[in-house]
Amino acid sequence: MTTSGVASAATPEASRRQTTAQTDLPSGNPRPTGHNPRMPPTDFNYSLWLLVVDWLIRIAALVWIPTRTTPGAARSWMLLIAFVPLAGLPLYLLFGHPWLSRQRVERQRAASQVIRAEQAPLADQRWHAPADTPAAEMVPLVERLGDFMPTHGNGVELLDDYDEALRRLVADIDGARERVHLLYYLMFDDAAGTMVADALRRAAARGVQCRLLLDAVGGKRGLRRFRQPLRAAGVEVHDMLPGGLRWRRSGRMDLRNHRKLAVIDNRAAWVGSQNLADAGFIPGFPNRELVARVQGPVVAHVEGVFASDWFIETGERLAVTPTLPLHDADIATQLLPSGPAYPFENARDAVNALIHLARRRLVLVTPYFVPDDATLSALRIAALSGVDTQLILSKSNNQRLTAWAQESYYAELLAAGVKIALHRPRFLHAKHLSVDGDMALVGSINLDIRSFALNAEIGMLCYDPDVVARMRRIEDDCLADAEQLSADDWARRPAWRRSREGIARLADPLL
Repeated sequence: MTTSGVASAATPEASRRQTTAQTDLPSGNPRPTGHNPRMPPTDFNYSLWLLVVDWLIRIAALVWIPTRTTPGAARSWMLLIAFVPLAGLPLYLLFGHPWLSRQRVERQRAASQVIRAEQAPLADQRWHAPADTPAAEMVPLVERLGDFMPTHGNGVELLDDYDEALRRLVADIDGARERVHLLYYLMFDDAAGTMVADALRRAAARGVQCRLLLDAVGGKRGLRRFRQPLRAAGVEVHDMLPGGLRWRRSGRMDLRNHRKLAVIDNRAAWVGSQNLADAGFIPGFPNRELVARVQGPVVAHVEGVFASDWFIETGERLAVTPTLPLHDADIATQLLPSGPAYPFENARDAVNALIHLARRRLVLVTPYFVPDDATLSALRIAALSGVDTQLILSKSNNQRLTAWAQESYYAELLAAGVKIALHRPRFLHAKHLSVDGDMALVGSINLDIRSFALNAEIGMLCYDPDVVARMRRIEDDCLADAEQLSADDWARRPAWRRSREGIARLADPLL
C-alpha cells in the first residue's frame, strides 16, 4: 500500500516534466526526454586549444625567425617564445626585426646616389691613402659602405671639455650668416637646451636659415618645450622616426636616430657624442664626452648626412655646396654614416675592420659594450695576436640591464689578454677608438648591437698621426681616472652576479 502511494504521488509530477520537455521547443518540436537545457551541446576543451596554439607559435617561430634575424638574436627570441609563446610572439612582432618603411629605405637609396654623384666631379679633393698601409684597406670599405670618399685639407679639433664644447657650438651659431643645421638624438629643456634654442632664435632673427632635427624619443622634452617657440621665430623643426599614428611611415618603434651633428654655413661642422643637454641631465651620472669640430671639405659631407635625414623625414631636397680645402691644415678624414636604412651594418663592419688592422696598440672607448659575436671575436684575436688592446668603459652606467649584460663578456676578454678599465667618477659617454698611430674614429657609435643594427649613427675616421696623438692624450687622461680589472679579481665575483650577467646577456638583441 505504501509502495502504491509513492508511485501514485510521483506519477503526476513525472507527467508534467515529460509534457514540459516535449512542448518546450518552438513550432511544437518535441525535445528529447532527459535533456538539460542549461548545458551546452558540446564541452569545448580550452586546455587542448591553448596547447595547440602554443605549439603552432613555436613551430612558426622556428620556421620564420631564423630567416629574418641574425643567429644570435634568433636564439634569444626562440628561447623567449619557447617559454612564453603568447607573450613572446607579440614582443617579436614589435621588436624582433629591424624593419623600416619602404619609403625610408627608398629615400636613403636615392640620397646615397645623389651623394656619390655630387662627389664625382670633386676628384681634386679626394685623399689617396699610401699603398700597402692599413688606411689603404679602410678607405674603399668605408666608401662602399657609407658613400663618402676621403678628403684632404681638413682641420680637426678634439674637444672633451663638456661646457666649453657647448659654448663653442653656441658661439658658432651666433656667428652664422647663411644657415644652421642641427641634428641631435637628445635635447633637454634645461640650461643647455635653452642656450641652443636661444641661439637659434637669434640666428633666425638675423635672417639665417635654421633647421633642427630631433629624434622623436630622445628629443621629446626639447620638442615639447621648444618646437612651437622656435617655429614661431622662423626655425624649421622636425622630429625623426615619429611614433603614434605615424609609426607605419617610420619603422619598428625602437629604431632611433642617434646621430649628433651640426653644420654652420660652409665654415664648420660638429660630430661626436655630446647631446644638447646639461652634463648632469641624468642625476648622478655627469657625462664626459668627445666631439670633433671640423673645417674643410668634410663640412659639406656632414651637411650631406643632414640633408639625407631631412629628405627622409620631410621629402624636401636641400642643396649642399662643396667646401674648399683649407690652406693651413691638411688632415685626411672620411665620414661613416650607418643605420638600418643601409643594406649592410656599416658601423659594425668598419669597427671590426679597424680592430683586425691593428698591429701594435688598439684603444676603444664606449659607454655601452654589448658586442655581437664578430666584434667579440675580433677583439679576442687582436689581443691573442699580441696587440696591446685596451677597452675603456664607464664604471657607472645609466642603463642597468646593459651594464649587467656587458659584464658577462669581461671574463672571456680578460682571459684573452684584453685590458678592461672602468672610468670614474663621471659617466664616460664618449665614443671613439684609435688604431696604432695612424687611424682614429670619433662619433656617436657605441660598441653594442643597438648601434650596429638598430640606430642611425655617424662616425668620422681621421687618417692622421697628429689627430691620433691628440686622441691618445685624451685616452690616457681617461685611464688616469680608471681602475683596471684583473682576471683573478673578476673571477672571484659572487655566483649570483654571474647568473645575473648571463640572464641579462640573453636580452642583447634589445640592448
